[in-house]
Amino acid sequence: MTFDHPPQIWIYDTTLRDGSQREGLSLSLEDKLRIARQLDQLGVPFIEGGWPGANPKDVQFFWQLKEQPLTNAEVVAFCSTRRPNKDAADDPMLQAILAAGTHWVTIFGKSWELHVTEGLNTSLEENLAMIRDTIEFLRSQGRRVIYDAEHWFDGYKQNADYALQTLNVAIEAGAEWIVLCDTNGGTLPHEVGQIVREVVAATGVGADSRPLLGIHTHNDSDTAVANALAGVIEGVRMVQGTINGYGERCGNANLCSLIPNLQLKLGYRCLEDQQLAKLTAASRLISEVVNLAPDDHAAFVGRSAFAHKGGIHVSAVERNPLTYEHIQPEKIGNQRRIVISDQSGLSNVLAKARSFGHELNKQDPTCREILGRLKDLENAGYQFEAAEASFDLLMRDALKQRQQLFELKGFHVHCDTVQGTGVDSLATIKVAVNGEDILEAAEGNGPVSALDAALRKALLKFYPAIAQFQLTDYKVRILDSTSGTSAKTRVLIESSDGQQRWTTLGVSSNIIEASYQAVVEGIEYGLLLQSSLKPTVTSSS
Repeated sequence: MTFDHPPQIWIYDTTLRDGSQREGLSLSLEDKLRIARQLDQLGVPFIEGGWPGANPKDVQFFWQLKEQPLTNAEVVAFCSTRRPNKDAADDPMLQAILAAGTHWVTIFGKSWELHVTEGLNTSLEENLAMIRDTIEFLRSQGRRVIYDAEHWFDGYKQNADYALQTLNVAIEAGAEWIVLCDTNGGTLPHEVGQIVREVVAATGVGADSRPLLGIHTHNDSDTAVANALAGVIEGVRMVQGTINGYGERCGNANLCSLIPNLQLKLGYRCLEDQQLAKLTAASRLISEVVNLAPDDHAAFVGRSAFAHKGGIHVSAVERNPLTYEHIQPEKIGNQRRIVISDQSGLSNVLAKARSFGHELNKQDPTCREILGRLKDLENAGYQFEAAEASFDLLMRDALKQRQQLFELKGFHVHCDTVQGTGVDSLATIKVAVNGEDILEAAEGNGPVSALDAALRKALLKFYPAIAQFQLTDYKVRILDSTSGTSAKTRVLIESSDGQQRWTTLGVSSNIIEASYQAVVEGIEYGLLLQSSLKPTVTSSS
């Protein structure tokens, strides 16, 4: 689809309200403010801040933004229609909405008979009056109104005439946007397209008329993004969703997929090009704020979205990225990655070496030596595609570029178990740095914690940068489960200096030894990042 003048699609983010309903996700006031400012920098025009009449935290959020407004985005307050048989002007919820002080307000009302009679326990006529009175009251107070037609698609399928009445009432009352909501997430794309066409024909709303049409989809059928795209193709001009698809049950439409599909595939305007290039960074930053691990396999913004593992694929991508990439990853702020594994060929090794600043060619015997070591180690249980820092150290070793920053002379770990109080561990470690032997001891809440603390303590006076390093993740995998407690284990440790992340690994039938290997390489690689030998790290915080 191409346009002489690409139409604007208005992105409406509801991460702070609908997204926060995800199970296990909880946002502090500071979290909400940080996310709002990140979305503002991204160029999102509408940011739904929450329901100030239902949540004291949301009241504080709107107060904070009054004192320090966003630069570009409109912050939107969210609320239901007035309660049955009440005056809108006397409804405390609507008074809280006015106190929030936003120019725009989103009001949701019922479209489905089932919810009117069973949920609100009122009549169909009173539901229409609730929609009308609420919007007219807010308009009389100088507010601009977005009307969310909740459960629209289910309501339309049960009683199209009544569902359309609810829209017509909202239009007559002065709503500037009419948003069709697939609240239960059970509608499929072909149904969305057909129903949107019928709504446009019946009401006159749509791409070229006022009010304009929006869509709000949930992902219970795993079609939220497809449903939103189907709506846009039929005339929708506002798309509501959340960053990373966060939301209740199975989530909302994922804006990190919707925005690039709309802009790069369908030719609509959503964000400026330089803002679109910040999408991946925004996705990952917000995942950190909400304390949920980023989905490495997410479309567009995932760390694996442009990762290439098979040797034939790598060779082809090196010649022309279009062979295995549907867009240029840089357009959405992501990057190409060459993955190293036991399936790798020379093309993978050469490409990965270049990404770390090592220039090799196929005629160089070191290249085949690295490939041979890689395959032998992977056969022994190593997995370098998950620990690229360890693979860089392997390459440096083969290239005779690996400095010995310290030498392990030995370590001992003692664990003392007291029933009901957990396990206390004490580690003693002896290392040599520049010919000087250092013996240190440290305690921890487990053997790995104690080992890490003792090693840092021994090295800190020689390498002060270690004070910035943190272990951010620790994973253990049993490689041969039939061997019981004698099984070989693989340990992956992710480290961070606050700016970058890197992952190292160790493999051994002794979990302490495997952990120590990963800890040591993590510290070594972190020191490389701080030194003049600084390599390029392919993952970012």
